[in-house]
Amino acid sequence: MGKQLHIPLALQLCVRQRDTPHQTELSAKQRRKNMHNAFAVQKPLNGETVAIVDDVMTTGSTVNELAKALKQAGAGRVVVWVCARA
Repeated sequence: MGKQLHIPLALQLCVRQRDTPHQTELSAKQRRKNMHNAFAVQKPLNGETVAIVDDVMTTGSTVNELAKALKQAGAGRVVVWVCARA
C-alpha cells in the first residue's frame, strides 16, 4: 500500500511493550483495559502525520491506544485506515 501511494512504511515504528491476551472474547470495557499502555513508539516523531492501517476494527481499543502512543511520541496527526468495521 505504501509503495502504491508513494508514502514511507514504518513497520518497526511501534512495538507491543507487553503481551496481551487475544480480544475476541472480551467485552468493550475489557478490551480497553487489555490495550491500556500496550504500545511503545521506537523513535520520536516531529509533527509527522502517521496512518494506522488495520484490517478489522471492532471497538477501536487497539487503534485508540496506538494513536495515543503516537501522539505522545510527537505525531502531529494520526489517521486510521480500516478495511472493515465489525
